[in-house]
Amino acid sequence: MLKIYFASDQHFGAPTPEKSFPREQKFVAWLEEVRKDADAIFLLGDLFDFWFEYRKVVPKGFVRVLGKLAEIRDSGIPVYFFTGNHDLWMHDYFEKELNIPVYHRPQEFTFNNRLFLIGHGDGLGPGDKGYKRMKKVFINPFSKWLFRWLHPDLGVSLAQYLSVKNKLISGDADVKFLGEENEWLVQYSKRKLETKHYDYFVFGHRHLPMTIKVGENSTYINLGDWIGYFTYGVFNGETFELKEYK
Repeated sequence: MLKIYFASDQHFGAPTPEKSFPREQKFVAWLEEVRKDADAIFLLGDLFDFWFEYRKVVPKGFVRVLGKLAEIRDSGIPVYFFTGNHDLWMHDYFEKELNIPVYHRPQEFTFNNRLFLIGHGDGLGPGDKGYKRMKKVFINPFSKWLFRWLHPDLGVSLAQYLSVKNKLISGDADVKFLGEENEWLVQYSKRKLETKHYDYFVFGHRHLPMTIKVGENSTYINLGDWIGYFTYGVFNGETFELKEYK
């Protein structure tokens, strides 16, 4: 039986490496469990609460997660990574060191004749104009060039502080259902269906597990997170199910 696994929003490193460590251990245990029957694993962004690739340096830590992903790839299981709003400054480290392709925007995949649109989800749909403007600044090559001139000890520490200080990891509003009319990714999915059929829209970013019908034969799924829910998705070739890892 086909088994495709999906997970998102681990935010390792937040609020501190010490407090994040038990969640990292739990996620590594999940990876070890699903590798037994996985045909592919999709990681949909914000694996780290902050990530920036200098030319010769990457952020310290996360050895167990990175090692497990390398082990899974070396065994022949495909792993796909989508950047989120916290690790959008990812470049080619995963591709060169782990042989894991990195995507910066939603991508289409077909499994067992079901068409998926998969991505992190930030900046999609109507609204959230403030974040969309901010993202344009963050992904601008000049902005990345400027940040690269900061010594890693200063740059990474500053970025980690701002990420937690501004509660970008997850606030109370991120775990409340806003209603279909106010869920931007639901609206985004419905608009995509006006021009093309998709069986499944799979996203992260919202930190809230959701399964919502957006068309007669189309479903929007949000994977939740590995902060409070520890949820993941699995497609068995016929149906898609959200599960909690205990």
